[in-house]
Formats: sequence, structure tokens, C-alpha cells
Amino acid sequence: MVDLFRTLFVTDSSTNLLLLAAIALIISIYCFSSRSNSVYLIDFSCYLPPDHLRVPPANFIEHTEISGNLEREAIDFQVKLGKSLFCPTPSITATLINKFGFRSNVKSISLSGMGCSAGLLSISLAKDLLKVHKNSIALVLSMEAVTPNGYEGKSKSMLLANALFRMGGAAVLLSNKKQDKHKAKYKLQHLVRTHLGSNDQSYQSVFQEPDEDGFVGVSLSRALLHVAGNALRINMSNLGPLVLPYSEQLQYACAAWKCISTLDPNERNAWSDRIHLYPVEIPDVFDH
Repeated sequence: MVDLFRTLFVTDSSTNLLLLAAIALIISIYCFSSRSNSVYLIDFSCYLPPDHLRVPPANFIEHTEISGNLEREAIDFQVKLGKSLFCPTPSITATLINKFGFRSNVKSISLSGMGCSAGLLSISLAKDLLKVHKNSIALVLSMEAVTPNGYEGKSKSMLLANALFRMGGAAVLLSNKKQDKHKAKYKLQHLVRTHLGSNDQSYQSVFQEPDEDGFVGVSLSRALLHVAGNALRINMSNLGPLVLPYSEQLQYACAAWKCISTLDPNERNAWSDRIHLYPVEIPDVFDH
């Protein structure tokens, strides 16, 4: 009888331990699965400068002629055509914190002098921060103010920046809170970045430096369009497998195989000349 009792007790204890372990495993799985790694775009707003800040071409010509800072040829060049290097102190983030009275534990980061890529970089950084700081929101502000960096020399490659860029801004509110899922406008699915800074041509395509007369400006090289196209092509190659359905990927693989089978190894640019004959309808896979 005693041995039977001991056997039942040991058996019941083992069963209880297994049951507790199973419950603990279920709770762990539930807690892990309930943790949201999603990033939602709650709202956004774009800033358009008021009309009183507009400068019509006639006013621009008149003021530059009166100032005498630019030669006539430089003025004419800019009139025919008609990113962010804005780096103030205090920073824009410090200004916002002071303006709206944010708490002292707010995480603020300033990205300046990064040109057109600053907006995408800030979204990428906010996404990474939201993965670490749970149940949080992030405000991303991207803006451009070209006046402090106006170029006063005569180099046409640097005068381009005066004519192409304008003043404006946009704010995006991101969140990783599960309760914000139903009111979010968008959900961040994929973010692909391509950095070609190791390539000299890419590195020098947008370059700030003094000209021969000592005026500091941002030079836009003739290779800029080629560099941008190359970066876009790499981006699309990396993004394709993430968004294209398997049917489209299989269709592209078959098309690539057909293209390869007809290539002439002695023909220059044979791949680029033929692959466009087998297009993939990438816009059709995006639901706007």
C-alpha cells in the first residue's frame, strides 16, 4: 500500500510538472506573439509656405541685380531653370521640444546635411527605434530651407541647387501600439536602402565645396542621373522578392532564362538590350 501511494504521488508530481511546463510554454508563446513589431503610420501633414514667402522670377531678378552678388550670366542661367543642408543651432528637434514642452525622457535625433536621403533615413531610424522601445510613438519631421545655403558664385553646376530646390516640410507620426492598428492610414511593410558611397562617381555626384573664387556651393555632377538610376535599379532588385507574388517571380525567372539563352557573349550590353523585352508589371502588385 505504501509503495502504491509513493508511485501515485511520484506520478502525480511528474504530471503536475509537465502541466506547469506546458502552461508556461503556452503563456510564453502568447506573450511573444502578442508583442507588436509592426510600425503604423497614424497621420501625416505637409507644409506649404504661405504666399507672402513666394519670390516671383521678376522679384528674384530685381533683387539679385540690386545686391550685385551674382553676375548677369549666373542670373540668366537660374531664371532658365526655374537638399537638406539646413543645419541650425539649436537643432530643429530642440526647437520642437521647447515649443511643445515635451518630457525630458523624449528621444531626439537630428539628421542634417544628408540631402534628399534624410527623409528615408529618418523613417528607417524611427522604425529601428520603435522595435526597441515598445508601446511608443515617433514623430518624423523632414524639412528644407535653402536660403542659408544660397550659392553666390558663377559655377553652373552649383547654381543648379539655387534653382531646383525650394522651402517646405512634412511631418509623419509613427506608432508601434497595437491599439493604433485600426486607425492607422498605412502599415510599414518593407524599407530598402542602398548606399553607393564607396563608389567615387556616386560619392562625388552631389558635393559641397568652394569654387575657384572661394564661394561655397553644392555641385551637381552630370553623372547624377546615372547614379540615381543605378541606385534605383539595385533597390528594385532587392525590393522585388519582397513584394512580387511567386507567380511574377517565376515569370521573371523564365524571362531571364530566355534572355540568357539568346545572349551573344561578344555583344556589348546584350543583357540590358534584351531584358526589357520581358517586363514584370511591378506597379500591379502595389495596393495604393
